[in-house]
Amino acid sequence: MFFCVFVFWWQKDSRPRITKALTITDQNFMKKIILATSNKGKLNDVKEIFKDLDLEILSFLDFNEHPEVEENGNTFLENAEIKARAAFEKYKIPSIGDDSGLEAFQLNGEPGIYSARYAGKDADDKKNNLLLIKKLSKLPEPHPGRFVCAAAYYDGKELKTAIGEIRGNIILTPRGKNGFGYDPLFIPEGYDITTAEMSHEEKNKISHRYRAFNKLKDYL
Repeated sequence: MFFCVFVFWWQKDSRPRITKALTITDQNFMKKIILATSNKGKLNDVKEIFKDLDLEILSFLDFNEHPEVEENGNTFLENAEIKARAAFEKYKIPSIGDDSGLEAFQLNGEPGIYSARYAGKDADDKKNNLLLIKKLSKLPEPHPGRFVCAAAYYDGKELKTAIGEIRGNIILTPRGKNGFGYDPLFIPEGYDITTAEMSHEEKNKISHRYRAFNKLKDYL
């Protein structure tokens, strides 16, 4: 769909003349939202979840500069709010921040809010997974746990939050090449495949991120 806008000008005889017509697509009227992340995997997940909404979803990847966010909250929800507020203050565009992670019940909730940096400041997915496997390998099976996602939407006036989770078991041999983070180690309840073995669409129907972000739809 597109809209056509005609631009007029008047001569001294007061007769309007059409000078040009501007074509404006629906995209010009889309609401812009910033997802406070540089993680392409997370961005793709959220775009899939919000695909039925008229939104232009941006991320830190769309800007030359982005805020340095210190995730110093004590909970997933506190960190999500910190990210949303930081992004809004930087760009003055409604923003969504989220924080998510894996909690292994046998490890008292580790890695939890430290999921992204479990193996240290310069950790990556592989290092984090290896550390978790090392710790759980010393404990009896099964290894129950849950993925948790907290999401916060902030537009400069109102703050809206939501939490989603999915429970399952953590395995010690990575399986699957889709997804990111701890996806290769997590088998959701009722499934025999990891979230890294699921298609993008299948994962987004059940994931903790889907459950949290889907609750935010009413505010967007």
